[in-house]
Amino acid sequence: MTTQLRPAASAPVKRFRLPLHWLGVLPFATFVVLFMVLPTLRIVVGAFQRPDGSFTINNIVNLFTPSIMAAYEISIRISVASAFFGCLIGFAVAAAVVLGGLPRWIRGPLLTFSGVASNFAGVPLAFAFLATLGPLGIVTVFLQQQLGINLRALGFNLLSFWGLTLTYLFFQIPLMILIITPALDGLKKEWREAASILGATNAQYWRMVALPILTPAILGTFALLFANSFGAVATAIALTGSSLSIVPILLFAQIRGDVLGDPHLGYALAFGMIVVTGVANTIYIVLRARSERWMK
Repeated sequence: MTTQLRPAASAPVKRFRLPLHWLGVLPFATFVVLFMVLPTLRIVVGAFQRPDGSFTINNIVNLFTPSIMAAYEISIRISVASAFFGCLIGFAVAAAVVLGGLPRWIRGPLLTFSGVASNFAGVPLAFAFLATLGPLGIVTVFLQQQLGINLRALGFNLLSFWGLTLTYLFFQIPLMILIITPALDGLKKEWREAASILGATNAQYWRMVALPILTPAILGTFALLFANSFGAVATAIALTGSSLSIVPILLFAQIRGDVLGDPHLGYALAFGMIVVTGVANTIYIVLRARSERWMK
């Protein structure tokens, strides 16, 4: 009896397949690398270099001079003020639309406007405020000629701390509305009903239930608004020029090529801004993740 040996089945040849599902994000990844990652690395490296390319920490040490520290202080104060009032006003508007008695048709236009206004910055925003509240702005002239109210005599100056803070609020408030609205939508009706059954008043519900749940989202949005304001460059330069010494304007003066300009000190200033905004964004991400766990 003879047995026939069958040839062993050959192992299937694995072919390399191009992961086509990644091609959709390739343009975005390329954009991020070219315009965010590489410039950031250039800034970090340049902050620790001399003009000849040798290593130094003098640029970082020079950040602690009184004039630069004062610029950081003013920038932080403006960022805190605009983030605080942006969160306060934006939360009130979003709560009125989501939980208040306002008509539901207001929500769509409000969110649409917020999406546009949160990205409206730079030279157009500065021009809009100068044309409205500047020394010869429409509102300024109207109040002075028709009502006898002189804003400059009352101490208001658009090219000042509060003037720049007011300008930043134009995009800070809409950004707060966009971010906090989903958090307000996440408040379950059962929580309010349970609080009412247990005899809690509306104020007690907000103090003991709603606000503790919303606190991570509010604090995280505050950190994001702080970073958003701290990194705003074009609006501050177009609005105040050199009349207000904040970090973005000081940075622009160092890298624009003037005789007294020091590009590597400018790199160090930008590196400091990256650290500050990086910390703020990290806080936002952590608190947002915690808020999302609560909402689940």
